[in-house]
Amino acid sequence: MKKTFVLDTNVLLHTAKALEAFEENNVVIPLGVIEELDTFKKTHNELGRNAREVARFLDALRAKGKLQEGVALPNGGTLRVEINGTDVNLPPTLSHLKMDNSILRVALSLKQKGENVHFITKDINVRIKADALGLIAEDYENNKVNIDELYPGWTTLTIRDADLDQFYKVGRIPLEGYAAELPFYENEFHLLKSEIHETKTALGVYKEGLKEAQSLWIKDPEAWGIKALNREQMFALNLLLNDRISLVTLVGSAGTGKTLLAIAAGLLKTMDEKRYRRVLVSRPIVPLGKDIGFLPGSKDEKLSHWMQPIFDNLEQILSDYKRPNVKGIDQLVKDRLIEIEALTYIRGRSLPNQYMIVDEAQNLTPHEIKTIVSRAGEGTKVVLTGDPYQIDNMYLDANSNGLSYLVEAFKGQKIYGHVTLQRGERSELAELAASLL
Repeated sequence: MKKTFVLDTNVLLHTAKALEAFEENNVVIPLGVIEELDTFKKTHNELGRNAREVARFLDALRAKGKLQEGVALPNGGTLRVEINGTDVNLPPTLSHLKMDNSILRVALSLKQKGENVHFITKDINVRIKADALGLIAEDYENNKVNIDELYPGWTTLTIRDADLDQFYKVGRIPLEGYAAELPFYENEFHLLKSEIHETKTALGVYKEGLKEAQSLWIKDPEAWGIKALNREQMFALNLLLNDRISLVTLVGSAGTGKTLLAIAAGLLKTMDEKRYRRVLVSRPIVPLGKDIGFLPGSKDEKLSHWMQPIFDNLEQILSDYKRPNVKGIDQLVKDRLIEIEALTYIRGRSLPNQYMIVDEAQNLTPHEIKTIVSRAGEGTKVVLTGDPYQIDNMYLDANSNGLSYLVEAFKGQKIYGHVTLQRGERSELAELAASLL
């Protein structure tokens, strides 16, 4: 029996591709969803773009038939806009004036008519209400990953003591005999431990083509006075300073050093080694209060409020590592060695020969991540940092955000590297707050 998937507004705002994601089944868009999408179509962000894309898709279908009766989709399913639902009485505790409840009435009406209804919404409370009303309620899980099994970028590997001695001598060791239980990925780091002596260890990086672990590219990495304070930071700096790695993701909680390491490495590569034209730093504008448009001043003045964490990291680097040719952040910005930009203005640009850092990337959708990474021109390195457990975007969670999705999608690629940083280094108080609160 074919399923009937009734889509909530937030699913289509999350991705317009949802209209074609249900294979040979029936997709139903309640008329109230069209009404809600209309309120987003003029906004200049991902929600507005998705609302407009849905409108264009539905308008194109009108040429093939009447939406009210259902139109065939290329994947073998059908799509229709449902205007009924008034024949269903909701419990008196649910307001008939709320659009969420009107959409639920459509799903209930179709179920009562015998259809195999699945209500799809990204709103947790609406899923709870749908379940209470007897509907099958599900999240839209396309592009989701299991955050508990997210690729960490490094692993601990116990090896024979003689093999570890060999690694000390020649800086490489075959790992084919150790890959029976878990796969290894290109550019995955290893903490190699002796099976006899627990304190006898070495650090290596896996090369898929040779099926072996090799010594780290940089033994004691340092960037503008910033040195690795733990093992994960050493792995991260090796990725950030390796010109063969074009895409880096750093995941970790507050205080683990993700942004600080990325900026310091970018300054070294740009100003000292002249490898890149400039450091471009950006982060998504996801407000907890007023949006950027309501802040006073020019674009740069508005951005200063949102980009203050970036400036804080720059100030720390410049204060700890005095450079005679750098007087301060203002000079770096004036000389265009550092460019601070909102992601809103990244779309449509081509960015060659730049060291591009996207902070707070966990607040981006998979489609936004794709848009950003595809902006990278020839010779550009992209670094994405974030904490999947600290998300401000109401339509995303630890499993569905673009950063987590990219980590799983890119693992094993030759030009990609990832590290999950676990230990906070900001301060003892910050580490306690991250672990206890």
